[in-house]
Amino acid sequence: MPASSFISIQDVSKHFGSIVAVDDIDVEINRGEFFALLGPSGCGKTTLLRMLAGFEIPTRGEIFIDGEQMSGVAPYRRPVNMVFQNYAIFPHLNVFQNIAFGLRKDRLAGDELKTRVNNALSLIKMKEFGERKPEELSGGQRQRVALARALVKNPKVLLLDEPLGALDKSLREQMQLELRQLQKIVGVTFVFVTHDQEEALTMSDRIAVMSAGKVLEVGSPDDLYERPQTRFVAEFLGTMNVFDGSVHARDGDSYIVDTRDLGRIRAGVGAQEFSDGEKISVALRPENLKIVNSQTSEDIDGSVSGVMSNTAYFGNSAQVYVTLDGSEQALVVSIQNQDGAASNVAHGSRDITIGWSRSSVLLLKDA
Repeated sequence: MPASSFISIQDVSKHFGSIVAVDDIDVEINRGEFFALLGPSGCGKTTLLRMLAGFEIPTRGEIFIDGEQMSGVAPYRRPVNMVFQNYAIFPHLNVFQNIAFGLRKDRLAGDELKTRVNNALSLIKMKEFGERKPEELSGGQRQRVALARALVKNPKVLLLDEPLGALDKSLREQMQLELRQLQKIVGVTFVFVTHDQEEALTMSDRIAVMSAGKVLEVGSPDDLYERPQTRFVAEFLGTMNVFDGSVHARDGDSYIVDTRDLGRIRAGVGAQEFSDGEKISVALRPENLKIVNSQTSEDIDGSVSGVMSNTAYFGNSAQVYVTLDGSEQALVVSIQNQDGAASNVAHGSRDITIGWSRSSVLLLKDA
């Protein structure tokens, strides 16, 4: 395994009969990292997490944690603990007893047990809640108790299987920040499974995007969002306008690309190289598009006209859907509500021109 790697997943596959749930995955996770496994339902992310925990055995491949090979190591002997989506808190035990449960199984007792549980209660800001039963707690408080019960045993790795999925939107957003702050305080390596793109972007140091049992890309949130390498990742992370295209030629630090919907456009050269005539995908984020008018700055390198066919008003912003001239495809444009700009544009249908800069055009494999 690489010298800098804390968790090393090497050529790991998992088959359930003829079903390939995880397909030859190689991933390296650093010590103290908040690492997310992100993908749609059925992509294999939870199966991979369960193999890290020891609940599933790889069909082939090896997993190492802190230099130790995990093959043949039982779940209860691995340096990991797990937080489940339903929290799995014991209803007949109070908060203190729930947190102490794993320590008592390890035959810890007396002052040391009390000290560690009380420290865990302080960590989750619930020092006064030790005597309460689970039914007296909110969803967010139950989630904190589940976290404390996992962390009180001082695992090297904390595995989290969609632990925020049962919370409502506002509480989930609050807990995202709390969970990230908690991870920074304890310094434990977190491996976090989610299908929520916003959650992964908000909380993670790095993200592995999965599809059909494979890891397609691994990178920081900003790299994957702003500089994706594949069409699937570009479309999965946020809203993306994607068009089929082909490379006409390279011209210095630009590619000239032909598309049916946008015409011939220019795109800056990125990390990927393309050959003349290669079929590719052309992608534009809605927030990188502008409505062209007399005040539009000179950084517009390309534009297209159409009819504003629909709008979605969100208060702080609006999404405008533009049906392009000569095409049935709609272009999605995001407008921030500065000085009422979003509310002004979100009414009525009219002809409109949308522009973009060359640097905002992404060229992707997997057309």
